[in-house]
Amino acid sequence: MSQMLDALDTAQADLHGGRAPWGRGLRPPRHGSLKQSIKTEVLVVGGGITGSLAAQHLAARGVDVVIVDREQPGLGSTAASTAMLQWEIDCTLGELTNFYGFDRAATLYQRSAGAVHGLSSLVGALGIDCSFRPRSTLYLSAGEAGPSALRDEHLLRQRAGLPGTLLDHAELLSGFGIDRAAAILSPGSAEADPVLLSWGLLHDAEARGARLFDAMVTEYHDAPGSVTVETDGTFVIEARHVILATGYLMPDFVRCGIHQTASSWALATVPQAPGSLWRDGALIWEASQAYNYARTTADGRIIIGGEDDGTIDPAVRDGKMPQKTAALVESLVRLWPAANPVVDFSWSGAFGETEDGLPLIGAVPGMPRILAAYGYGGNGITFSFMASRMLAELCAGRRESWFDAFAIDRPPPAG
Repeated sequence: MSQMLDALDTAQADLHGGRAPWGRGLRPPRHGSLKQSIKTEVLVVGGGITGSLAAQHLAARGVDVVIVDREQPGLGSTAASTAMLQWEIDCTLGELTNFYGFDRAATLYQRSAGAVHGLSSLVGALGIDCSFRPRSTLYLSAGEAGPSALRDEHLLRQRAGLPGTLLDHAELLSGFGIDRAAAILSPGSAEADPVLLSWGLLHDAEARGARLFDAMVTEYHDAPGSVTVETDGTFVIEARHVILATGYLMPDFVRCGIHQTASSWALATVPQAPGSLWRDGALIWEASQAYNYARTTADGRIIIGGEDDGTIDPAVRDGKMPQKTAALVESLVRLWPAANPVVDFSWSGAFGETEDGLPLIGAVPGMPRILAAYGYGGNGITFSFMASRMLAELCAGRRESWFDAFAIDRPPPAG
């Protein structure tokens, strides 16, 4: 079991360091303090992107929802996201096939693609102003993953009915100006401002009757018909179900042998000169285990992230910011020599990952009324959308067999 951040002693400032370019131009949701003990159908603990998606979806279905967050919603783990909303998963389709067989792996990739499409439709229907833009992805050869590895992955994706085109060196260089041996170009992903997206969802949830409170949950009491939570005040909240959407802070009763916490770093450049960015603003990521990733922003910046390592301690993580930022600048210049590499924003953040690249979504083992969503890796917002739909079904007493792929107590992959 890897070391984890303490859920009670860790504040938002411990989840990320530095400054990211998110959240400008919209007022944060208002949240008051608890004035009395209350009851609700579903209590959502955490007001970041996972909690806001869950709360909005439940409220839209007519469910009585309460959201609690001990600090300003959206300014914890969500604020550290680079919001590359990809359907491609950290583990390739080939790796997942080795773990679980082709049919199951293909289904999970197809559901991930469906989640990005669903999120896009939701943002459009609600009119959320969060710089949401459809994007293709460029999955670049890197390290030992050369053209033959990408060709094998592309063929598997074709077999699964997933969209994409294999580009050789000449096509990649002429089409995008990127000097790598090969790439897979795939439509169907997106990008956004994660804080504005989260806040927009919370505003809509509140408009539908959801209640948002400033409170920290300190104890959970799971009973046959309900869950009662104690808060840092004198009041309690009783709910039929509780959804844990606490980012990368897992309460000590949530245990999973395939999950670990790590750290990632990112930067945003100054706005680039007009016409100096790569074609179509494609989302870029590398075909290597420790990969870097890059995107553009609505105001013409380049964001590049990566340099992941197993750092847990927030002070140690933030102390690495200068060297990690310098390494990312070097990677950016190699990837896109035309870039103006002057850094305007740099930040770091904790994130959770699993051995099979799949999230942890479902009931906490032994606590059927407490549901959780963790371990997103590089697909945070995509898996958050998927979690919001899955957990709403579980709250309604319905489940589907494919939910088992994300079970919190699933065994380690065997491939």
